[in-house]
Amino acid sequence: MKSIKILMILFIAITSKAIAQTAPFQIAIEPLSITGLGGLQAYAWGQHNGKWLIVGGRLDGLHRRQPFAAFDVAGHNTQIIVIDPVAKQKWSAPLSALPVAMQEQFSATNMEFYQQGDYLYLLGGYGYSATSGDHITYPNLSALKVPDVITAVMSGGSFSSYCRQITDTMFAVTGGYLNKISNTYYLTGGQKFIGRYNPMGPTSGPGFIQIYTNSIRKFAINDDGTALSVTHLTPITDAANLHRRDYNVVPQIMPTGEEGITAFSGVFQVGFDLPFLNCVNIDSAGYVVNGAFAQYYNHYHCAHIPLYSASANEMHTVFFGGIAQYSDSLGILVQDNNVPFVKTIARVTRNSAGIMAEYKLPVEMPALLGAGSEFIEVDGLPQYTNHVMKLDNFTADTTLVGYIYGGISSSAANIFFTNTGTQSSASSQIFKVYLIKNDNTGADILNVQSTGTLQLQVYPNPNKGSFVVKFNLQKTEPVTITIYNENGVLLDRSTLEFLKAGENTFSKEITNLTKGGVYFIKVETSSEKAEQKIIIEP
Repeated sequence: MKSIKILMILFIAITSKAIAQTAPFQIAIEPLSITGLGGLQAYAWGQHNGKWLIVGGRLDGLHRRQPFAAFDVAGHNTQIIVIDPVAKQKWSAPLSALPVAMQEQFSATNMEFYQQGDYLYLLGGYGYSATSGDHITYPNLSALKVPDVITAVMSGGSFSSYCRQITDTMFAVTGGYLNKISNTYYLTGGQKFIGRYNPMGPTSGPGFIQIYTNSIRKFAINDDGTALSVTHLTPITDAANLHRRDYNVVPQIMPTGEEGITAFSGVFQVGFDLPFLNCVNIDSAGYVVNGAFAQYYNHYHCAHIPLYSASANEMHTVFFGGIAQYSDSLGILVQDNNVPFVKTIARVTRNSAGIMAEYKLPVEMPALLGAGSEFIEVDGLPQYTNHVMKLDNFTADTTLVGYIYGGISSSAANIFFTNTGTQSSASSQIFKVYLIKNDNTGADILNVQSTGTLQLQVYPNPNKGSFVVKFNLQKTEPVTITIYNENGVLLDRSTLEFLKAGENTFSKEITNLTKGGVYFIKVETSSEKAEQKIIIEP
C-alpha cells in the first residue's frame, strides 16, 4: 500500500560522481510469453520439478485511492495456478472447492510465504472477507503440499485434502516477509490492516485500523503432514527501526559464513512519509541496524536474487525495478518523495568486512515494471539451505538462474494521485534471468551516496523557503549546514553544536528566494558531506 497520507511530489538532485567498477557478474533478461497467462502481482509461490504453484495476489495494478475502489473483490485471484515455463503451459483451478476460510485467505494479497520441502506455508494477507463483512488481514497459517496440489490442478482433480489451515492472531500480518534461519522462522515487519484503504486517514469514513508489527516474530512450525501447530519464540520489537512493510527481506550468508537475513529499506519512517534508506541485518543472535549504508534504489517489494561467493566472501543481492524514492539520471540521483515506479536494476554487495555498497547495473527493466513481482529460481540450482545461490558453483559463461513473473506494469512513473484503474495493470510478462560470469564488457556504477552515513533527506520540496533537513550522525559532533544558489553564492550558513548521535532534524526558513529558483543545501561533518537540491515553489 502507498502511504496513508498524501505525499508531496519532490525532486531533489544529489550531486555525486559516478564511479564505474568491474562487476563480479552481469545480468541479462529475456522476455517469455505464455498464451493465456493472465497478469498477477503480490502473490505467493512454491515449486516442484520446475513447475510453479501460484496462490493469491491481485489481478489489477496499483490500488486506487477511492475507498470504494481500492482492493475491490474483482481484483482477487480466486484460482490456484500452475505454470510450466519450459513447456510454456498453464493450468488453473477455482478455489471454490475449498472451505470458505481457505478460499478467503488464498485469494489475499501480500501474504507472507515460505516453501520448506514439499510444503508451502502461507501467513496472513489482506483482502475482502465475506465472512467478516469487511477487508481484513487474515489470522491464519496455511500449509499446501506443493507436489500434490500441482498434480491435482493439472489433472483437474481435487486438491482440498492437500491444504490445511490453523488460526493464530500472531499471523494477522500483511506486507511483511517470512524467512528462515536454521530451524526458526522469522516473520519480519508488516502490518495488520482492517477496513478499506482511505488516503484521508483512519478516522475519515470509511475508517480503518492500521497497526505495524514493529517486530521480528520468531516461531517453529510443527508439521508431520497431518497435524499443524506452531511454537512461538520470544519476538524482537523495535518501534523505530522495524516499522517497515511492503519491502524486501532477503536471505543472506553473513561474513562469518552463517545464515542471516537483511531487511532492505521499507516504508514508512516513523513521523516521516519517506522510505527507510538504511537496512537491518538479522541473524540467530539478534539484529543490527546498519547506519553506514543507504539504499537509494528499489525501495518497495520487487523480484530479487541473493548470490554468495564463498571464495571472495561477498554477498550480492540484485533487485529488479519496482518503486523507489530515487532514480539515476546521467550519474545524478534524483529524489522524488512521491516514490514513483522505476526501471532500475541494482546490486547491493556486502564484502568480507561487512561493508555494504549499492551499484546500478547497466541493464534495466524494459518498462516501469517489477513492483510486486517475484523471482522464481530454476529448480535444482546449487543453493545454501536458506535459498541463497552459490555463485562460485556457476562455472558456465551464461546460466539461466530463474524467471521474473508478474508485478505491476505502470504507464508512468507517478500515477498515484491520478489513478483511475487504467494507468497500470498486473503484468502477465515473464522474463528469463541469466547470470553471465565471464563478461567484462559491462561495468556497474557505484552509488557513492550509498556508503555514506548522513542519509540526507530534505522535505517538503518544492517549498516556499521553509523546509526541514533530516540527517543521521554516527557520533556527537558539530554540523555545518550551508545554503547557496546555482551560481555558488552563499546565502546562509548555520553551525550546529553538540548534536546527538542518531537521527537529527533542522528546520530552516529563508525569505526573498526567487520563485521557481533552484538552491543547494550542504550538510558537512568533520569526515563527511552530502548535498541536495531544493526548488522554490513558483
